[in-house]
Amino acid sequence: MSSIILVLIMAGMDTYVFMALRTLLVNLSPRWKTLIFSLYWLTSAIVISSIVFYSSIPWEKFMEARSYYLTFAFGLFFAKALIVLFLLADDGRRAIVWVYEKFRSAPEVAAAVDGNRETEGISRSQFLMKTGFLIGGTMLGTLLYGLSNKYNYHVRKIRLTFNNLPTAFKGLKIVQISDVHSGSFTDKAAVQKGIDLIKSQKPDLILFTGDLVNDKADEMNDYLAVFNQLQAPMGVYSTLGNHDYGDYYPWPDYDADRRSRMKVANLERLKAMHGEMGWKLLMNEHTVLEKDGDKIALLGVENWSANPRFPRKGDLAAAYAGSESIPFKILLSHDPTHWDGQVRSNYQDIDLMLAGHTHGMQFGVEIPFFKWSPAQYIYKQWAGLYQDGKQRLYVNRGFGFLGYPGRVGILPEITVIELV
Repeated sequence: MSSIILVLIMAGMDTYVFMALRTLLVNLSPRWKTLIFSLYWLTSAIVISSIVFYSSIPWEKFMEARSYYLTFAFGLFFAKALIVLFLLADDGRRAIVWVYEKFRSAPEVAAAVDGNRETEGISRSQFLMKTGFLIGGTMLGTLLYGLSNKYNYHVRKIRLTFNNLPTAFKGLKIVQISDVHSGSFTDKAAVQKGIDLIKSQKPDLILFTGDLVNDKADEMNDYLAVFNQLQAPMGVYSTLGNHDYGDYYPWPDYDADRRSRMKVANLERLKAMHGEMGWKLLMNEHTVLEKDGDKIALLGVENWSANPRFPRKGDLAAAYAGSESIPFKILLSHDPTHWDGQVRSNYQDIDLMLAGHTHGMQFGVEIPFFKWSPAQYIYKQWAGLYQDGKQRLYVNRGFGFLGYPGRVGILPEITVIELV
């Protein structure tokens, strides 16, 4: 039923937009109009047909094609939706003017005025229609361009000063990565370039803040030999994200209470993979790093989210226990809502929290002195550095990608943090 409704909506939008397109191209030669109109309806027919037959297509064999198809289909839908908004605004304006003039003037005067308004209205209509097509086309073009950015890794370097940082750790160089989402990768050579970029930073410590896979541990099978190249003198530490638990996969042995042995085994296999890569997975626990007699504590929790849609398995009290006397603490916690949810209020001696999860929505604008993304309407802290008193939070924009196989404005990130 939902697919039928979507098809009807798409067909209605296609017809409405086509009427405007036909008006805009009225002076074009018949040959060009035939070509453009044919391409328009052919594209629409392909998208609508794919909606009808979507569930019968074996997408598991064509995951890359599925990602590109969804990008084009959703991009086309939103582009047309934007055009429709402008067309509705213009039709609404003309309707209001028509009603106003009919009630304001005598019939013969109203007719004359309405004729003049029509001439003026055509100009406004042309402007609104062209603006709608321009903005809608830009949206679609931007999403298609963003496909080329999914492996365009960007190194962000920041220096953080803490008065209580032990002397021996001054100058400590940390690389943070997050949200690998290996199930989305289709180009091992491109991923290898990202790993080489991390290695070239020569970090003292590498920290990973969750979401190694999309759903299943076997998504990492082809990439174990890539990510196990990550090494650092003080170690590689990691934690889990919401996708690592397999909650979003329809396990075939689910019972009535959504319990699954396959799901449990999958998580155990994923945890083992961290060890096979030489990563120390912190599961609601902490470790103490020592250098020249000085100590700092590294805490790691399972996923903890203030949003009830996501798992809340993290136990910060357990991870914190025993670290009270350590003068400087770093927390790995996948979801940035944990900072406001617990860390700032209850654990004010945690100096730095590292998170990921948001991906910066993989879409936005980041230029000097201006940063915007739809993510900011969902997450208070969604990308970059945040501070409250002496406490800091850094939200990594993600190494990989999920859903949309691209990046627009918000590039995949390798964070280099120097503590001073």
